[in-house]
Amino acid sequence: MTDWSEQRARAIDAHAADLARRAAAESEKAAEMLREFVAVAASRGPAPVRLVARSYDGRHRYRTGLRGWYLRPDEGIAVAEDARFYVMAVRGSLRALVTGVTLEPDPPRLVLGEGGRDGERVTLRLALDTVLGSA
Repeated sequence: MTDWSEQRARAIDAHAADLARRAAAESEKAAEMLREFVAVAASRGPAPVRLVARSYDGRHRYRTGLRGWYLRPDEGIAVAEDARFYVMAVRGSLRALVTGVTLEPDPPRLVLGEGGRDGERVTLRLALDTVLGSA
């Protein structure tokens, strides 16, 4: 490897490590906000609801076994009673229509809808405050 390519590889590695550190810090801050939200919602409302996932094409709904609060009007993102963050979209299957689906929590984000269409981007704080305000 030449000196230039070695320097470039080190710079790429350093940049990736910095991005990972920032994402982890953002996720921890968002997780703390979710824990606070769940504590407030549990004490004063709104009451949690059964969370339902949808197929990517939006044609089917699947039971999840989770209870919590939707953070978006389209019910695409939710926080469960255990303060974990879920994206409520799944690959459709005939079996899942009968048995339901098991969702894995995603790392929480401070901005919901990042990279989406105009008007779909909203801060986690605003989404949480909106849900609490609806109680």
